[in-house]
Amino acid sequence: MYAIVDIAGQQFKVEKNQELYVHRLEGKEGGKVEFDRVLLIDQEGKVTVGAPNIDGAKVNARILTHLKGDKVLVFKKKRRKGYQKLNGHRQCLTKIQIENISAK
Repeated sequence: MYAIVDIAGQQFKVEKNQELYVHRLEGKEGGKVEFDRVLLIDQEGKVTVGAPNIDGAKVNARILTHLKGDKVLVFKKKRRKGYQKLNGHRQCLTKIQIENISAK
């Protein structure tokens, strides 16, 4: 059984006991979160598609930890002008574990 769920503006294919990294979520480590924007559920070959969401479907997850992603370097240059700019960015992430997928 798997589901396609919208988490913080991104769509993820999730299964039970799966761990994944999403954009930073509100809540403390060890806390529970619930996602109700479920777009699709597959139960042993029986597919249910929402329009746009499935009413009554929920995905429950547990927050494992808050962390920062790897550094991404952004380098800008204009040739023959002497212009160079180097910026770095580290995205704030949350690691969650899917505990339950329930359909109505």
